[in-house]
Amino acid sequence: MSAANTSSLTPGFFILNGVPGLEAAHIWISLPFCFMYIIAVVGNCGLIYLISHEEALHRPMYYFLALLSFTDVTLCTTTVPNMLCILWFNLKKIDFNACLAQMFFVHMLTGMESGVLMLMALDRYVAICYPLRYTTILTNPVIAKAGFATFLRGTMLIIPFTFLTKRLPYCRDNFIPHTYCDHMSVAKVSCGKVKINAIYGLLAALLIGGFDIFCISVSYTMILQAVVSLSSVAARHKAFSTCTSHICAIVITYVPAFFTFFTHRFGEQNIPHHIHIIVANLYLLLPPTMNPIVYGVKTKQIREVVIKFLFGERLFT
Repeated sequence: MSAANTSSLTPGFFILNGVPGLEAAHIWISLPFCFMYIIAVVGNCGLIYLISHEEALHRPMYYFLALLSFTDVTLCTTTVPNMLCILWFNLKKIDFNACLAQMFFVHMLTGMESGVLMLMALDRYVAICYPLRYTTILTNPVIAKAGFATFLRGTMLIIPFTFLTKRLPYCRDNFIPHTYCDHMSVAKVSCGKVKINAIYGLLAALLIGGFDIFCISVSYTMILQAVVSLSSVAARHKAFSTCTSHICAIVITYVPAFFTFFTHRFGEQNIPHHIHIIVANLYLLLPPTMNPIVYGVKTKQIREVVIKFLFGERLFT
């Protein structure tokens, strides 16, 4: 580090070390990540295209799905190309401000992803509990305002991460044992006190993830009550089957998220660091990869449109 950087205690750049302890296997580790990224980009862009062009998919549920797909493909694009450069070409240097920008977008977009899943749970609640008023409650302006509010919430709660991290002194080294700039991974490189960062990180997680999980839980509790009260077994099955794709998306998103969050704060001494890094990358890649597959397989309307498109029939009517 230069004398100027040392005096200001702000590094000009960081070195992202990839997956510490598995440097010899970087190429092999990169292959499934690259494959998943290709599936995520193609699948989510395909979903956005189909939803925007197929009139049968112009419904609130699919508008939220398009928003989720946009969030997912943007999220993995903020990290995977740079990660592949690290694993393939050993290009580990990242500018300090670029690192802060990547950190902001990673956390803002993961918060937005959680918020969209919460909106989709509310969508299922309205569709099942108030089917006759579904389209009048969830109008296009309401959907647009809900999406913007989710984006605004994530932005306002994550902006302090950049200032809290930038204020820290970096007087030791500038090596980050990770494949991308994560808030606590960057903060722990500092020689200053990171207690405020840890506390605010926990607070932001509760305000975003905790609130969203609470709303999802309440929505599905009321959905379950409504479904159980139906007299017909076929009606109960049909009503609950519309939620299976969303439940799968929730599990795929929140399981690795919880693992990453809690190991960062409580379990780093008990879990090998390379396992933590790999799961942290899966946390950003698994939902974007699996969501298009899950919704494409389990949602009848999307499946029919995809089949019609693949077999050369007219996509537009």
